[in-house]
Amino acid sequence: MGSLGLPELIIVGIIALLIFGPKKLPELGSGLGKAIRDFKGAMSEPEEPAKPELKAKEEKKEDKKEVETTKTT
Repeated sequence: MGSLGLPELIIVGIIALLIFGPKKLPELGSGLGKAIRDFKGAMSEPEEPAKPELKAKEEKKEDKKEVETTKTT
């Protein structure tokens, strides 16, 4: 159960060609390549801070929770 060799890759390629056809295969390949590239880019980027609108909504929710807890006590 090691890596795939050249004969195995050729067989996989032929099966993919039979399933998807010669017109659809380049589209699938480019879509897969773009998805991998976007995923790698997203993994290497630092996490963006939350948008100001989202922060304001979260603060309002926290304020409501604080008011509710003070009313019950």
